Amino acid sequence: MTLRKKEKQGLGDFFISRRRTKRSFLDDVNEIIDWRPIARFLKLKIKRKANVVGSPAYPEMFMFKILLLQKWYNLSDEAVEFAICDRLSFVRFLDMSIEDEIPDSTTICRFRNGLIILNIYEKLLFLLNEQLEEKQLLVRNGSIVDASVIGSSRRPRKTIDTEIVSEDRNEDVPKYEVSYSDDTGAAWLKKAGKFHYGFKVHMGTDAECGFILGGIMTPANYSDTGQFTDLVNKLNLPDNAPVFADKGYTSQKNRTHLIDNNLQDGIMFRNQKNRKLSELEKMINRGISSVRYIVERSFGTLKQHFRFDRSRYVGIEKVEAEFNLVAMAFNIKKAVRMVC
Repeated sequence: MTLRKKEKQGLGDFFISRRRTKRSFLDDVNEIIDWRPIARFLKLKIKRKANVVGSPAYPEMFMFKILLLQKWYNLSDEAVEFAICDRLSFVRFLDMSIEDEIPDSTTICRFRNGLIILNIYEKLLFLLNEQLEEKQLLVRNGSIVDASVIGSSRRPRKTIDTEIVSEDRNEDVPKYEVSYSDDTGAAWLKKAGKFHYGFKVHMGTDAECGFILGGIMTPANYSDTGQFTDLVNKLNLPDNAPVFADKGYTSQKNRTHLIDNNLQDGIMFRNQKNRKLSELEKMINRGISSVRYIVERSFGTLKQHFRFDRSRYVGIEKVEAEFNLVAMAFNIKKAVRMVC
């Protein structure tokens, strides 16, 4: 799909096509990923045919690829606008002519926010994972779930200790909440003696390679245990697939949910006040611990290489959309490394 249909190739494109260049990561992406199903979905959901000044709108797939470029290369809206002008590998990836107009940073921001309003980032991740399954790169034979704190893009002035929202309470929000920034969806969490202000992403990966299957974003003070059932429902696991989780997810409700959904219980056991773990339970815990590094490694990559230790945007809806976009970029990059 080209940005502008041309009857003849431009002179600049002709000379560039004859220039010898090294194969890049982006060339591998275009070879592995079939963009057509995603392009059809975006075209179906986005009805806009013209921009705000009446000019023809940029193709949906073209704009979506720009969002992925931002995540792979850690680029702001302004930086990616410049990079498209400067890098031939970006031009090839976007399947555009060097004579085409390039969207400015405002247009890129508006497109990203438009996808948030349409609430389709999660569906896009599903479509991508479906394709990776067809290529037998992602194998959905089990899942590992865990949660991690994502810092708010805003810096509050002071820290406070608030209650944890647990599954045993009938409330959906903390009993009280004090906010010192305009990021009203964020909350405080005290973990390992340190205070964190932001969100918590509850994530499930496949149990073999660490591809991200899905996730849920909550304020940081929401408990891991209470999000388990909703998270498992998002992972679309086959019957009899194991679900591994640390002892923080231990509850009768969560174990019953796995049994009722024909899934294997891979939640670690923990000591009770009136009963210590048996030798069998300790052995099971060691076995579960030996595979949990996969999800921890995925979290590490998201935070170190994709800079998702702290959100770029304000509001839980935008942070959740950012997670799904980062998850797509992560899965595509992992697929390329497995194949190429």
